[in-house]
Amino acid sequence: MRLRLAPALFLLAALPGSALAAGPTAPVPDMSAIRLTNHRAVYDLSLARSTGTRAVEGVRGRIVIDFSGDACRGYTMQTRQVTMIESGESGDRTSDLRSTTFENGDGRNFRFRTTTILNNAPSPAVDGTAEAADALKVKLKEPKRDQFQTEGTVLFPIHHMMRLIEAAKAGETTVAAKVFDGSDDGRKVYDTLAIIGRPNASPAADTERDKPLRESDHAGMRRWPVTLSYFTPGEGERTPIYTLTFDLYEDGVSGRLHLDYGDFAIDGNLTRLDLAKADAKAEAACRK
Repeated sequence: MRLRLAPALFLLAALPGSALAAGPTAPVPDMSAIRLTNHRAVYDLSLARSTGTRAVEGVRGRIVIDFSGDACRGYTMQTRQVTMIESGESGDRTSDLRSTTFENGDGRNFRFRTTTILNNAPSPAVDGTAEAADALKVKLKEPKRDQFQTEGTVLFPIHHMMRLIEAAKAGETTVAAKVFDGSDDGRKVYDTLAIIGRPNASPAADTERDKPLRESDHAGMRRWPVTLSYFTPGEGERTPIYTLTFDLYEDGVSGRLHLDYGDFAIDGNLTRLDLAKADAKAEAACRK
């Protein structure tokens, strides 16, 4: 399992390929109009729903996201996700995923490294770089040296999130985009479809979740409910690999996380949010 903040940050139903094609195309967003807040967010995980013959009986864990950077310096995101899944049918599993990515300011270059430990057994690291212009070009260092190319416009995670914010501010309700985030084996490009709801700036009604967002400037900040579905590339009717639902704040922070994997779903409750103070000198230098 991997959290993608598209960030991602994030329709559990079979969607026709025409629905993906119907959304607006995903150009590189106008970065001058979007300001992302440097922050550290901690989400506690719990089981939201479980069905099927091999039902998950319990989920515990935590996601920690450290985000920093700007359009001049580029964007760095460090993610750690520890997940403990309890299942009498398939056995208990504990995964520890650590990911570091860097995305330059214009969204053309991307570096990624991911390590995973499953039940105390480390998996081979995934390490590589990518360039996105008229085509996506990926070079892998680990688990073995390799390279591949994919035609068409592909967004990296931070610029995908910026595209969603840009679309939300413009009143768009759907965004279809191809996204590469270096996850899994570092060779997957995903089709994504985002459904964006109406904006809201009133305090969240649910007093049991995301307490830091209700006790800061975010309480009155515009946010949009987003449902972000990930698909394997292809044509015709497809079922999402998984779906991420969340509230997207206009500064890039996410709340009310809900990850749906089909047979089970996980909620993410924001329990801590540390905001970095704006660097006025750096921002002034960036605008020059």
